[in-house]
Amino acid sequence: MFKLTTAAAEQVRAAAHQSGLDGLALRLAASRAADGSISYRMGFDEVKEDDILLTTEGVRVIMEPESVPLLDEAVMDFVEFEAGRFQFIFLNPRDSNYVPPQQE
Repeated sequence: MFKLTTAAAEQVRAAAHQSGLDGLALRLAASRAADGSISYRMGFDEVKEDDILLTTEGVRVIMEPESVPLLDEAVMDFVEFEAGRFQFIFLNPRDSNYVPPQQE
């Protein structure tokens, strides 16, 4: 099942509020490239009839059925790459570019 981290959920809620889009769900879409990698798109949207709807960390997430197999088991996080430079990332074992986290 797809999940958001707490940091990602907080940023999604903040972005929706800052954009005046409170109440809309986060729409995620995924597609596979020829090299096996997965590209991701997201935005805020209304739920449509055929959408898959789930709630993770208090955020409603919607996706079209064809994106579900690519996003299953993925985790969306919001991380700081460099001082002051934050970005959403997808940790997805279905992506050919996925590198599992190092065990300590």
